[in-house]
Amino acid sequence: MIRVGIIGGAGYTAGELLRILVNHPEVEIAFVNSQSNAGNPVWQVHSGLIGDTDLKFTDQLPFNDIDVLFFCTAHGDSLKFMEAHGSEIPENCRIVDLAQDFRLAGNHDFIYGLPEFQRHRISGACHVANPGCFATCIQLALLPAFANGLVSDDVHVNGITGSTGAGVKPSATTHFSWRSDNISIYKTFRHQHLLEINETLHKLETDYSGRLLFVPQRGCFARGIFVTAYTRCDASLEEVQEVYSNYYSDAVFTHVVSSAPDMKQIVGTNKALVYVDKFEDQLLMVSTIDNLLKGAAGQAVQNMNLMFGLPEDTGLRLKPIGF
Repeated sequence: MIRVGIIGGAGYTAGELLRILVNHPEVEIAFVNSQSNAGNPVWQVHSGLIGDTDLKFTDQLPFNDIDVLFFCTAHGDSLKFMEAHGSEIPENCRIVDLAQDFRLAGNHDFIYGLPEFQRHRISGACHVANPGCFATCIQLALLPAFANGLVSDDVHVNGITGSTGAGVKPSATTHFSWRSDNISIYKTFRHQHLLEINETLHKLETDYSGRLLFVPQRGCFARGIFVTAYTRCDASLEEVQEVYSNYYSDAVFTHVVSSAPDMKQIVGTNKALVYVDKFEDQLLMVSTIDNLLKGAAGQAVQNMNLMFGLPEDTGLRLKPIGF
């Protein structure tokens, strides 16, 4: 059994991670660390787990009892935690960071954890940086086109996300009465996930000089991301469809579909649906994921499975909501 520790156990991503791991056939959860909830049952915070686990939050850090450590902390806190406790973590303990602290190349050994981009590197990694939710959805729409040199112009991207993408702490733009029956843009052309997306795309197409023009939107729903992107492309639709089908032929969770997808098809699962179409010289690329699963906790478990040599879908055959 893979023994798991979780740091920052009270947020949305930690709740999703726990819901997966309590039913994972190869996992035993050793501890869930939360300073503010120490001693309380996990199900008191993540109420959907009532009857599923008797785990209690702890303020202790028994690193020697685990094989893998998940960081579900706020952005910036993973780096601080490693600076404070990195020397205490055994060298053979794997780490999966769900924050943004180690996603960009730098003075660290974290591997960028997008399996559809570099599965082989993740499989041999000790430390993995889980991609951002928008970053995952956008890259899954674009990867095959960039890997096959189909893009030379600017790419225009529109993406809409559910309120859970903003985290569990309430704010003016996540409050129900503001979010309900509403839609708004934010961080236009400057979203933080653009940094990791551009880093990946330039690895695939080193001489690309175009821009990724991204308009993020807040949706009036709780979970899910729906991305549409378009750019000029000279290849025929049949050529593009073949490129996409070949690129994702061995992907466990990413599926190329022949008709425009609905977000509801993937909510509650670790799936991604990708669709392409053409109008004259414009290539349309559509993708949709659950921001808390393929965009966060589900992908983190997918990465853990790869790191430990398990089938990628172990513990991740999840049910879509359907209605």
